[in-house]
Amino acid sequence: MAVETGTTRQREHVVHVAPGAGWPEEIRRRVHAHVADIVRRRCAEHVHSVPGSEFVSGVLADFVGRGKYLRSMFGYLGWRAAAPDSPGALGAFAGLELLHAFALIQDDVMDGSQLRRGRPTVHVQLAGWHREQGMSGSADRFGESAAVLLGDLCLVWAEQAMRESGLPAEVLDRGWPRYDAMRSELAVGQFADLVNDARRVPDLDEVMDVLRRKSGNYTVRRPLELGAAMAGADEELLTLLGDYGTMIGEAFQMRDDVLGVFGTGATGKSAGDDLTERKATSLVVLARELAEPHTRARLDALLLGSDNGGSGGSGAENGDGGADSAREGGTDSAREGGGPVDVAAARALIESTGARRRIDELIGTRVQGALRLVDGAVADGRLGDDVAGVLRAMAVRCADRAS
Repeated sequence: MAVETGTTRQREHVVHVAPGAGWPEEIRRRVHAHVADIVRRRCAEHVHSVPGSEFVSGVLADFVGRGKYLRSMFGYLGWRAAAPDSPGALGAFAGLELLHAFALIQDDVMDGSQLRRGRPTVHVQLAGWHREQGMSGSADRFGESAAVLLGDLCLVWAEQAMRESGLPAEVLDRGWPRYDAMRSELAVGQFADLVNDARRVPDLDEVMDVLRRKSGNYTVRRPLELGAAMAGADEELLTLLGDYGTMIGEAFQMRDDVLGVFGTGATGKSAGDDLTERKATSLVVLARELAEPHTRARLDALLLGSDNGGSGGSGAENGDGGADSAREGGTDSAREGGGPVDVAAARALIESTGARRRIDELIGTRVQGALRLVDGAVADGRLGDDVAGVLRAMAVRCADRAS
């Protein structure tokens, strides 16, 4: 299927790249250049007149320049599964990195995170600037409020990047319903994550549901479907890519949950971040479900701030530690946790339950399922060898990453 895309200037300068071993890095380079240009131009247009404009522009440019660029990669892979290389399509899917920047900036505010991608989070940087300027009021409150607004700018610029990509209106029209659904699903997933966090002890099915909506679908499945739909793919191919995306998206997020407990500084966040933030991730919840009653009570004591665990009190006897009281009331005190988490002790308890090994098995099952889908699609002619090769490589990359 041939699709006319892009402006004359884009067609003159684009280097057409066939999917292959070096394709992901080449696409990342091209997307990075495009996103950097968008941020530079939009900041010059909208931010230049506000106090601290140079600082703000620098914070945004630095933040968007350090991502993995998975969403744009999968968006463009979806496109290439049904259409030729296109600078216009690449520009459109570059906007997904700005959508991701919006989500991360605001997620860090909600989580109170201090580090992202190895650097202070945006709200922390803005709070520091507030202090340096000697401004009145709470620096932390300023940083959080300003970060939310900068995230909103990224959300606006993301859609603008798609509209101004040079793709024909009929191509964009095939994508807008899926783009809108993806954004809504992301927001609802974030809300569900907050609810899970407030309840403290959701079950694994609830966590997996949030995992799909908040991160798994939004990272892999929805970008793939968006790209393929815009390229005019048929329903059979859309279903194939959607099924692949569901499995690899879940594998990606489960690996993220493992890194959130057992990762090092290479992840770009503080080691054990999910533990110190008391997040109800797939690994933590699975560890609770696999644990013996006494171990579960000790986990609750560490992660919920419950004082019913560890000594084998009434909470340990029914295997719930302080979990039921955290579900039913006293949520604010449970969220505070009664002090810092002993990360080393929590890691040892989680390891002892076999949850880490079980999560690795679940990840492997999903990757193998996705690879079988790709192999079958090549065998029956639904996917070309070149795109299939990149899908295989990306499946392994998402599941086996160390950061």
